[in-house]
Amino acid sequence: MSEPSTITDPADPRLGDYTGLTDVELRRRREPAEGLFIAEGEKVIRRALDAGYRMRSMLLTAKWLDVMADVIAEVDAPVHVVEPALAEAVTGYHVHRGALASMERKPLPEAAELLTAARRVAVLEGLVDHTNLGAIFRSAAALGMDAVLLSPDCADPLYRRAVKVSMGAVFAVPYARLDPWPAALDAVRAAGFSLLALTPADIAVDLASLTPNRLPKAALMLGAEGDGLTPQALAAADHPVRIPMSHGIDSLNVGAAAAVAFYAVTTA
Repeated sequence: MSEPSTITDPADPRLGDYTGLTDVELRRRREPAEGLFIAEGEKVIRRALDAGYRMRSMLLTAKWLDVMADVIAEVDAPVHVVEPALAEAVTGYHVHRGALASMERKPLPEAAELLTAARRVAVLEGLVDHTNLGAIFRSAAALGMDAVLLSPDCADPLYRRAVKVSMGAVFAVPYARLDPWPAALDAVRAAGFSLLALTPADIAVDLASLTPNRLPKAALMLGAEGDGLTPQALAAADHPVRIPMSHGIDSLNVGAAAAVAFYAVTTA
């Protein structure tokens, strides 16, 4: 247990992990390089610890000391107590949940390792929006997907916004990078997966027509909001598939589409 310490200077070096959290490009470069990520909110912090991530430090406003007392007692990490205004000055935004933790990353598994034990995986190409990425991980966890595979240019699932939107589900679903892209899709197929590419294109067939829940192994491919999957990724797929639309709507938000498709491939 670490005795909480009060900090009044926003330039205090002990707060270094929490500076400039709104600077997306800075965090993208810094967090993976330094082996850290930020967990925001009581539930997310607890889920990160339950998933085996080691805490580097915790930043709390005073009213959260009692709420997090059991966590403070269990972890061997410094606990910094600050006023809300100072937390905002350091992080660059209003920390309305009142609790942040800097956590150590784990080494990513290899894609081949995840494919060995999986039957249902999501394959994401070019997902750079952290809100969409977090929503997809939350749906993947809730609907029983076994793993998420990311193209090299996908956003970091452990970026603060993605973790927050997922409500910590990024800790529950294993993920790996597929590299080189899209050539690595051949390894997914070689592992026995049918590659189903979600697209509103005319060449696509209704997802339900393939009875995807009966496929021995299924990999659902989803592209970025707006652009969708690239022609190269579509060409690598076994089947282009779509979710039927009504009222002149051509497609769903990628997060919503993922949830519908995950349900289709996991429900008996």
